[in-house]
Amino acid sequence: MFPRLETERLVLREITKDDAKGIFDCFSNEHVTRYYGQDTLENLEQAEAFVDFFSNSYKENKGIRWGIERKGTKGIIGTIGFNAWSPKHKRAEIGYEIHPEQWRRGYTSEAVLEVIQYGFDVLGLTRIGAVVFIENEASNNLLTKIGFRIEGVLRDYMYQDGRAYDTYVYSLLKRDRKISLLN
Repeated sequence: MFPRLETERLVLREITKDDAKGIFDCFSNEHVTRYYGQDTLENLEQAEAFVDFFSNSYKENKGIRWGIERKGTKGIIGTIGFNAWSPKHKRAEIGYEIHPEQWRRGYTSEAVLEVIQYGFDVLGLTRIGAVVFIENEASNNLLTKIGFRIEGVLRDYMYQDGRAYDTYVYSLLKRDRKISLLN
């Protein structure tokens, strides 16, 4: 059974075929994909393929992706989850995106904090990583604020629109999270 998470304002739930339009709305927007390392979607069929990818990734224990939905509304405003999930090594990488109409409302922070807690407390992760374009100021600021640490730069690591970009690699360790909660 796919885990359903709730925060004060959000429901994080399984992504279904009914969410293809919401996926398309996010990933067809160049403001969303410019720091994503993937091409902007051009049609609904591509979004439906994302839904299948997220579902298969969960079934194969390789990742878990939730749709982000505001309480009291229908339809997702973004997605969040873990990629490169390795249960054996107790680690995963977090990734997320949210539609620009919902930016600067604190939804991403709210969702990230809930997913991190789930990762440490339920999945038993000891390390959560993130790979972020150096130019992505909003995501870099969010991760730093939450307590992620920059471990280094991956040079020419991601391609966007045919151009190589450097990225920061971040980590948040379970033991560090406990320390930051005390402060």
